[in-house]
Amino acid sequence: MKRLFLACCLLVSSLAFGQQQPSRNRLFDSDWRFLKDSTVQAEQPAYNDANWRKLDLPHDWSMEDLPNQVTGPFSQASVGGTSTGYTVGGIGWYRKSFTLSSSEKGKSVLIQFDGVYTETDVWLNGHHLGYHPYGYTPFSYDLTPYLSPSGTKNVLAVRVKNLGQNSRWYTGSGIYRHVWLTVAESVHIAPLGISITTPQITEKSAQVQLVATIDNASGKSMPIVLQTQLIAPNGKPAGTVSRQTVTVSATGQAESKQMLRLDSPQLWSPETPYLYKAKVVIWQGTKRLDSVMTTFGIRSIEFSASRGFVLNGKRVLLKGGCIHHDNGPLGAAAIDRAEERKIELLKANGFNAIRTSHNPPSSALLDACDRLGMLVIDEAFDMWQRPKKPQDYHRFFDTWWQRDLTAMIQRDRNHPSIILWSIGNEINERADPSGLEITKKLTDEAHRLDPTRPVTEALCVFWEHPKKVWEDSDKAFAILDVGGYNYEWKHNESDHQRHPERIIVGTETFAKEAFENWQQVEKHPYVIGDFVWTAMDYMGETAIGHTIIQPKADKDSTKAVLPWPWFNAWCGDLDLIGSKKPQSYYRDVVWRNRPIAMAVHSPIPDGMKETVTNWGWPDEQQSWSWASTEGKPLQVRVFSRSQSVRLELNGKLIGEQQIPDSTITATFSVPYDPGVLKATSYANGKPTGTVELRTVGKPHHLRLTADRTAINASRNDLSYVTVEVLDEQGQVIPTANLPVTFQLAGDGELAGVANGNPTDLSSFQQARKTTFRGRCLAVVRPKGLAGSVTLTASSPNLQSGQLIINVR
Repeated sequence: MKRLFLACCLLVSSLAFGQQQPSRNRLFDSDWRFLKDSTVQAEQPAYNDANWRKLDLPHDWSMEDLPNQVTGPFSQASVGGTSTGYTVGGIGWYRKSFTLSSSEKGKSVLIQFDGVYTETDVWLNGHHLGYHPYGYTPFSYDLTPYLSPSGTKNVLAVRVKNLGQNSRWYTGSGIYRHVWLTVAESVHIAPLGISITTPQITEKSAQVQLVATIDNASGKSMPIVLQTQLIAPNGKPAGTVSRQTVTVSATGQAESKQMLRLDSPQLWSPETPYLYKAKVVIWQGTKRLDSVMTTFGIRSIEFSASRGFVLNGKRVLLKGGCIHHDNGPLGAAAIDRAEERKIELLKANGFNAIRTSHNPPSSALLDACDRLGMLVIDEAFDMWQRPKKPQDYHRFFDTWWQRDLTAMIQRDRNHPSIILWSIGNEINERADPSGLEITKKLTDEAHRLDPTRPVTEALCVFWEHPKKVWEDSDKAFAILDVGGYNYEWKHNESDHQRHPERIIVGTETFAKEAFENWQQVEKHPYVIGDFVWTAMDYMGETAIGHTIIQPKADKDSTKAVLPWPWFNAWCGDLDLIGSKKPQSYYRDVVWRNRPIAMAVHSPIPDGMKETVTNWGWPDEQQSWSWASTEGKPLQVRVFSRSQSVRLELNGKLIGEQQIPDSTITATFSVPYDPGVLKATSYANGKPTGTVELRTVGKPHHLRLTADRTAINASRNDLSYVTVEVLDEQGQVIPTANLPVTFQLAGDGELAGVANGNPTDLSSFQQARKTTFRGRCLAVVRPKGLAGSVTLTASSPNLQSGQLIINVR
């Protein structure tokens, strides 16, 4: 069956979450007070919070050092244990005071939260506004009825509970995403009240349909005029101005539907992420009531078993990765630049798609996907009625699923980057009668809220139902538009024979099966992509990507999770600070992004063997520095899609191998001798690529490299500074695990420090870190003022490194 979806997509945060003119929407992140305490009752405005800590949002208290601990934020007494990486939740309070001016008297005022983990109660001036249990969906409240008179203080209080075993991964705690205050006239565009679609797209023109929902809190029925102007990616007006008169009923809503035409539209794609803007103004006579500027992209999507995934008329293979929402040393704090950098890193390493496993992401991350050109599977839930953890979302599902699915889709429906909605992941009841009923309800609701995108769900083997077989999934797949397969690529071809109309996507795959999965994508149009678990390391699910050295005589270990001191899953293509791991180099060759790569396995003691978990990778490195192993054979693997490879050590031939079509790997045994290890690939007798590994010298100095040396004074900007231990020749020393101390001067602060070590339990917030395999990271955050920041890194017996970051 052919499925065609046309959509013109606005950056969801553009309406209710942060892209409007300042007169309407205000970022409400600064000057909060915070206290982590489960005993206080701080909802009343008279409560004295003078001694509470001052901070800016986004904020994650689970990333902060625990008192009287040498292990940073980690505790062996953590309720979440290995699931959440031994971090600690609890109960936290946030309070913020604000006043409204006399010119704002009588206006509608709303507070909007993009995400708070997890159970949240909000009060204004002592009035309880509501409760929100899901930590990943946006929610808002109307403050208008409870506001103090203009010019007098209002007190907003937020209590956040992160208690019990409620997640399978690191969640963070607190108001970890943005908050906005919206101040508007009584008649205004509703929160999340604009959607944009494109019923027709050709090379010559595009029809742009804009639907606006108008709220009226004035108590009076009145006619209004909606005026819409489209603006091209170059900032110039595009198309004609559209005007429509609408009558809004007293204390009610009205809907306006406008059709606009764009000539020669510039289409959004990962290669050309062109973004338009729509300026919508509401008039009552000559009075301007409201104005919103939204950003959107134009693109068409099509899914079918015969053509695969088609974007703007061309088939696109989804080079995907699953990600969790944490940002390494920042925890869950969704600072704009942190979210943007994550997407930059993934694009730079070949990914063109992500899956937001297993929950809706932040608005900031989706905005970055739109700007940078990253396709997205937006996922709603990790469980439905049956739990995976005792206190997880299953407690709220029956009452809240519709509100949370609506919140996700209404916030995100206009992002050009989003191509699929996912309603669940490895749901326990997925193929039971109750689960099939839920599948249909969720799918139907997603189609109702957004008919422009298909719906998927990630299904796996029935590990919790031993009597079931894979074919029992068929009834669930029959309800979905696209079938999500977790680790089931071996069923692709046989399932296609049984169900030739089924569209398949590898929603989770193992890194060590990247070649096999990608062969399926390249060979079969009905397999539209491969999403590895995971694109980047994350905290929690400790050590699922580890290796174990054990006696050869022992049965292979089946431990998928290891305890303390592991806090990191260690299964990412990139590590916690964004550095490439060996599987990333392998994937480069799989995706044809580099002609050749090479990895050297660490020595395995005699009589021992290595066991690699399903999510793991052999203990390899891109290194030819193996002290004290002279003369001992090391395993060297060379990856190439060429016909043959040649390996040399210090100019002497080690061997040549033909690479059969069934693999991209040639394996050599090389007695270690310091020097230069060189591999060359050949096709039809001609070299296609070369890679070298060189033995490094002794640690000599530190090098600091910033991802950007000029940043904005905004608290939402960051500079990521990589610290490397180099020898005298400027080579990174992969064996250097050395202590580094940071000094910061000027108009910035240290937002976090980290390395890639999955067992380093030291603080993410102190001005020191030990390098791991020659690297560590410092994250610099502006204080909000223009100027400069000088960062110095030092280590005993090494030359220090320093750089200056300009803050404008």
